[in-house]
Formats: sequence, C-alpha cells, structure tokens
Amino acid sequence: MKILVTGANGQLGRDLMSVITAGGDDAFGIDIDTVDITSREAVHDVFAGERPDAVINCAAFTAVDACESNAETAMLVNGTAVRWVAEASDAIGAHLVHISTDYVFDGTKIGPYVETDVPNPQSVYGRTKLVGEQEAMASDSGVAVVRTSWVCGFYGNNMVKTVHKLAQERDSLSFVDDQFGHPTFTSDLAPLLYRLALDRRSGLFHGTNQGVVSWYGFVQEIVRLMGKDPTMVLPISTAELQPPRPAQRPANSVLDNKALRDAGYQATRDFREPLAELLKLL
Repeated sequence: MKILVTGANGQLGRDLMSVITAGGDDAFGIDIDTVDITSREAVHDVFAGERPDAVINCAAFTAVDACESNAETAMLVNGTAVRWVAEASDAIGAHLVHISTDYVFDGTKIGPYVETDVPNPQSVYGRTKLVGEQEAMASDSGVAVVRTSWVCGFYGNNMVKTVHKLAQERDSLSFVDDQFGHPTFTSDLAPLLYRLALDRRSGLFHGTNQGVVSWYGFVQEIVRLMGKDPTMVLPISTAELQPPRPAQRPANSVLDNKALRDAGYQATRDFREPLAELLKLL
C-alpha cells in the first residue's frame, strides 16, 4: 500500500513516515519545500503522478496566535488547501485521513466533547480548521477526520520540549490552571492515523491520549519526570497571562474518543506513558 503524507517534515508527519515504513508500506512525503498545497494544480499533479492508495493530511498553519494576524494565509492552508487535497484524493480513489483540532469547540461545555457536539470556534485557527473539516468531509472517496489536541513529539517545537529546556534554566515556571485537555503524543497518534488509513475508515473521530489535565498539571508532570520538584511550577489563570495571547483558547479541550471506541479501536495510553518515553529521548 502506498500512503502519501502531507506536512511530512512536521513533528507528526515525521513520525508517520517512520510508522508507515516500519509497517511495510510505501510512504511518500510532501511538504512546503516540495509542493505548495495551496495550489490546486500542484496538488492534483503530485497526487495523479504518485497515485497513493491513501492520503494522510498533516499540513496545517498551526501557529495559533499568528493565525489571528494572518487570517488569509490561515484560511488558504487550513481551509482551501484541504479542498484541493480532497479533490485530488477523489480523482484517484485514495482514502483521505485529515487532521483537525480541539479548537473547533468554544470550550464552554461541562464534560468531555464527543464527535456529535456542535463546533463553535473562537479563534481564526479554529474557524479555518473547521472549514478544513467541512472541505474534507465533502470527499466522495471516503474520509476520516481526526480531531486531536495538545500534540507533542520528538520533532519540532512543543510544550514538552519547551518545559524541558526552561526547567533547567529557571527556578520556577508559571502555567495556566484553567485550561484542561488531553496531551497527545505523536508516538501514539501516528500509529492510529496509519491504522485508520489501512482500514479505510470513514467518519469523524477524536484521537488523543487519555488523561485529563490542566496545562499547569501537565507541566508539573513533566518536571516531576525530569527528577525535579513539581512545586517549582506555579498556577496562574489565563487572565493573568502577560502578555495576553492574541487567540482565545478553549478552557475545556477534553475530547472523548467515543467514535473510536464504538468502532472497536483500542483505547490509547494514558499520556504519562508516552511522556516518560519522550523525556528519555531529550
């Protein structure tokens, strides 16, 4: 089986390429340095030339705050480009797996979000990613849209790597204790996406690691696993952040993986397990 991965140089894309190859399938990766996915012609040309059996679309403009001041670019990458990817997948009968985000929700729900909850994004990033979901779901060849959250991995920049560095340089760290979610690790997310591609599974799914935690609690766990005193991490509210963040974050980002359970997929691990594995590699 041949699987095309967009955003192949990113933290999730790089793990996906490795997982697909290790599984004995053919991985073909593209990224901004090789293909401009905002160009309909470029996307159709590479898909028609490579003719993959499945496509996993990891390409996105994920700098949440930067999206606020670059709304047009965010819509091109997170919305319009998904239309070209879905069209090109349809044209060759490739199954599409598209990655979305917890930011499609406003974060006001009491309790975890399930796949049937109505989105209400509060940021440019969230709104453009919701457009991307809608573009992907218009595919005729079948598509799995997978919302995830708080993604961390060995490659690229993420919270674990930031905290790992700061905790060695500072005596104290301050993180918000009023935003909750599921940290998700590419070491577990990549195999899930690969399996959905192999199964040609269609539908809307929430795919995260398990374990609800605030950013404050997550950073405490990182520090603890580094062998440091977790009391060095101090709780603050979102309102106390200085400077304030341009993009509004959902206070509740907890995504229940109900649709995956209902489809018979095994639950992913508690986030603390892949977190400990990642820290050993840093």
